[in-house]
Amino acid sequence: MIKNIWVINQFAGTPSSGWGERHYYFSKYWLEKGCKVNIISGSYNHVFNQLPNAPNAYNHEQLEGIDFCWVKTPKYDPRSFKRFWSFLWFAAKVYFLPVGKLGKPDIIIVSSMPIFPILTGYWLKRKYGAKKLLFEIRDIWPLTLQLLGNKSASHPAVKFIAWFEKFGYKKADLIVSLLPNAAGHFEEIAQCGNKFRYIPNGLEQEVLQNEPLPEEMIAALPKDKFIIGYTGTIGLANALEFLIDAAGLLQKDTRFHFVIVGEGYLKKELMEKSTTFGNITFFSKIRKNQVQAMITHFDICFVGRNDTPLFKHGVSANKYFDYMLASKPILDSNNLIKDPVELSGCGILVKPDNAQAIVDGILQLVQMSPTERANMGERGKQFVAQNHSIKKLAMDYFELFETAKA
Repeated sequence: MIKNIWVINQFAGTPSSGWGERHYYFSKYWLEKGCKVNIISGSYNHVFNQLPNAPNAYNHEQLEGIDFCWVKTPKYDPRSFKRFWSFLWFAAKVYFLPVGKLGKPDIIIVSSMPIFPILTGYWLKRKYGAKKLLFEIRDIWPLTLQLLGNKSASHPAVKFIAWFEKFGYKKADLIVSLLPNAAGHFEEIAQCGNKFRYIPNGLEQEVLQNEPLPEEMIAALPKDKFIIGYTGTIGLANALEFLIDAAGLLQKDTRFHFVIVGEGYLKKELMEKSTTFGNITFFSKIRKNQVQAMITHFDICFVGRNDTPLFKHGVSANKYFDYMLASKPILDSNNLIKDPVELSGCGILVKPDNAQAIVDGILQLVQMSPTERANMGERGKQFVAQNHSIKKLAMDYFELFETAKA
């Protein structure tokens, strides 16, 4: 019988963190199966709304029956080497977790990125005689660094990360990924056999509370405009620079306004680039329970990806499900990769890395009738309910604990 699950994920969070809640929500259903769940996370995360109280090397907190161990990690600038150092620090500190408080693990899940704790997880499995080691891949590294960061295969950082990647694929009992088409990559790197299991992101619709937006934020939203909106991280992988360029191309068309909600290291640069446009508004990051309230003000929602082979393995961004739950049509600047928009028919796909293609997509959607757009949005909402329920995905995961071969 599975009694104790350790989830090692430096970026795992809670609803109050505003990011990284995947394992928190899964754990609620694992508790119902009689398990004890320990989520081991880092004390500092640049995308958290609220940081945990973590004055000690290891800090314990229980939330709704889930035990969190916050490992004290260094603060860092997301674009500096200190971020990389925090990854290594966390991986090393995890080996010395206070097992007396956590209890010996039956199942160890190491969720990447960062990737380095897979070595620690393997050592811990052997040290405590855990039954299974699962390696969860949210993003593929070092491939992301190579294709988005323009690093060569011979770059020292790429070679260093690649060692951990191959080690993890070989030593894990199963490789769980949020990316539906990733099996070929795992096999190419490590010839690891039939270890791949697909468990995407999902949405805890039953507990989602629709918290209203502040009045001053509502007042700042444009009125009587066709709004193209985005909520989420403002980083390299989101291709928002092309949405900004599209706003520039449409700045003389008074029908449209663009709204971007979130934080990220590219935000300042994009704000400076668009400062003279007059048709774009940036908002700070909002709480998870406010996202639906914000999306109700959008006419269409934007998702962007770069034109790179990286995404042939698939994507599983939470923003898809936020948009789809709100029954909003999605403008998807993306290659055909069997993502939720393509599979559900809840929007239109246009060429990535192409501002004019985004403009053409906006014009196509605005020319549709409100009923056509509403039908698109409804297809998305039904797709989420059928395929991305947190309860279903948590139970899919739980079955792996029982059936994986050690």
